Amino acid sequence: MVDIIIGSIEPVTPQKQPKTPEGKPVEAELLHIREPRQRVIGPAGEERRRQPRQDPQRGRVLTLLIPDATSLPKDLDISKYKVLLRFMKK
Repeated sequence: MVDIIIGSIEPVTPQKQPKTPEGKPVEAELLHIREPRQRVIGPAGEERRRQPRQDPQRGRVLTLLIPDATSLPKDLDISKYKVLLRFMKK
């Protein structure tokens, strides 16, 4: 049996995503706000967490949703980037 194909389809290649310029605003949805973490003491009087952290006393923890993750830098890492927020009323 012989297949005869007239025309062809484009080869499947990864889509190139535009580079995100540094400092470009990224829209996010604020999902939750909570108080900073408190110390968690285990039965032996030691911190139960593997990496003890001390959050600022007057800090707040925000949970954000970025609807379009393609606008985030590909090499996003907590040690490489600083986040600046600007709040606008709906």
